[in-house]
Order: sequence, then C-alpha cells, then structure tokens
Amino acid sequence: MPILDPARSILLVIDLQGKLVHQVHRSAMVLEATRRLMRFADLFTVPVVLSEQYPKGLGPTEAGLKALFDGLSTRTFLLAKNAFSCCGDPGFDGLLEQARPGLGRQRRQVVVAGIEAHVCVVQTVLELLAAGSEVHVCWDAVSGRGEEYRRHAIERMAAAGATITNHESVAFEWARDKDHPGFKAVSSLLKEGQPQA
Repeated sequence: MPILDPARSILLVIDLQGKLVHQVHRSAMVLEATRRLMRFADLFTVPVVLSEQYPKGLGPTEAGLKALFDGLSTRTFLLAKNAFSCCGDPGFDGLLEQARPGLGRQRRQVVVAGIEAHVCVVQTVLELLAAGSEVHVCWDAVSGRGEEYRRHAIERMAAAGATITNHESVAFEWARDKDHPGFKAVSSLLKEGQPQA
C-alpha cells in the first residue's frame, strides 16, 4: 500500500467514549497514541472524523480527547451513530466527502484509531476496504476488552488488506522530510516519551 500522503488522508477516531475506553486492554496507551495522532493531524491539516456509538446510552468521547478535538484548527467532523460500523451510518460517506471534497473513495487514505477492535473498528475497516479506500490501522491506538480480541481483530484487518501501522509511522509519513515545517513539532511531541499501558 502506498505511503501516507497528508493531502489524501483522513484521521478516523472511533468510539473512544468515557464509559468504554477505560475498560479496554492498554487504555492509557490507546488514549495517548490517539491524542498524538490528533495533534499530528492538526500539524499536517489532515481532517479528523470522530465517531460516538449511541452517545445517549454510552456517553460522550473521553473528556480530554474531546477537548483536544474541539480545539483543533484542522477541519473536524462529529458522527453520532447507532450502527456498529461507521459505514453503516447514512451520513458517514458524506462526512468523508466533506473532509476530502472531490477525492473519491479510491483515493482516500483513512487512518484509524479507536475501540472496540473486534466490533466497531473491524466492521468499519472491512467496509472501507470493500468500498475501495486505503486503510491504515494504528495498532497502538486500537484496542478491545482483552488482548486476544485486539490481536485477532488486527490480524483480520491485515488479512483483508489494511496496513497495520503506528502513530509515529503516520507522523513521519505525513512529514516525509526533516525539513517539513511541522517536523520540529512532531519531534518535540515524540520526545515526551512513549505511550504506556
């Protein structure tokens, strides 16, 4: 699969809601890697789509992550959904089109973070792939209720054609060069230390 291009990329953050996120395997790592991805998206003007699964019952996105999302300068889109797959929501494809007007499904590169790996994430990824989009799943920003759920979901997504990556690789691919104006900020953020379990 081609290297990530910020002009073709969309960051999709799936269902990192407060009632759920602290119950998943390595939740601290997932939250920190996702925070970094969102900050990288802001640096490289990559649109961010944030989904929430049945927020009336499961509550909003984790507070710190939502505050970061609300403060981003890049274009942001919020999707409240009932379908497990983001693709199952009738408004989702329109949001992707708004995020990258005129690009089309075949040219989109969707970078994925979120939970739960074996339900909403895997269904979304499989349907995005089936529609022709490139999908890059950040293993350090994706999890589920247990290590096995996470691992087997990631294996399934990889077998279906998703690229398994991590938040650092995404940042370096978006920058491509140490002389990119955003690279010093990337480097500074990465020096803060690795996300921990």
